[in-house]
Amino acid sequence: MDNILSFFSENLQMVYIVILMIFVGVEVIGHVPSVLHTPLMSGANAIHGVIIVGAILVMLNADPNNYFALGLGFVAVLLGTLNVVGGFVVTDRMLEMFKKKK
Repeated sequence: MDNILSFFSENLQMVYIVILMIFVGVEVIGHVPSVLHTPLMSGANAIHGVIIVGAILVMLNADPNNYFALGLGFVAVLLGTLNVVGGFVVTDRMLEMFKKKK
């Protein structure tokens, strides 16, 4: 517990930046018109693909005996993959709504 408190006290500016990013992100996403939602969703899926590659690279540099880091990396890759696949499924369903029915 002391390690966590010392981390936050040493990196207080970083914590403030993360909190500010959360508020700015919510405001930006909340004001996006529905016409732009599908292209933005596709862009977000591409960014998450880069995050998966980064998580794999971090896992490759982890110590083989550090099971916590390897497990955390595996969870990051798994959740990132689910996010990418789910995002493309949602984007595909949204694009199906705009097609003409026969």
